[in-house]
Amino acid sequence: MKKNYQHTIDFIFPIALFFVFCASAITVLLFSANIYQNIVTNSASQFEQTTSLSYITTKIRQNDREGADRIYVDEFDGHEALAIEQTFSDTAFITYIYEADGELKEIFLQKGIDVSAQSGTTIMEIEHLDMEELSEGLLKFSSTASDGTTDSVIISLHSEAN
Repeated sequence: MKKNYQHTIDFIFPIALFFVFCASAITVLLFSANIYQNIVTNSASQFEQTTSLSYITTKIRQNDREGADRIYVDEFDGHEALAIEQTFSDTAFITYIYEADGELKEIFLQKGIDVSAQSGTTIMEIEHLDMEELSEGLLKFSSTASDGTTDSVIISLHSEAN
């Protein structure tokens, strides 16, 4: 007759293995949550920067054609603004794109009419937007996201090249 001997290790080893598995699972979960949070933060920051610059670039490209009216950096109600002049039916209009109170705004109005910068349509939230006319036909835009990172774009005006 054989006696069935059980050692303490036969009981402790599976329990220890289970705790190692649980600790590993929790560690992986915590690392994954931290990585996900960083991705979301970076994505929001990148969205804020690239979308505002892409919007401005698109507006310039839509209106930058041979025979087009002027596109330049100007001041609108105390704010630095991209000005796009257009003429429709012998009436001059101007579109201003600017940053005011943490928002990228746009306003389209008849040239010579004074309105407040608050009257503009909000496009999106943005921390800060710098505009600079480097030379005739060369514009630079720098967007600062809420996390402090800055991205820039330099645009050459085709209508100014002729």
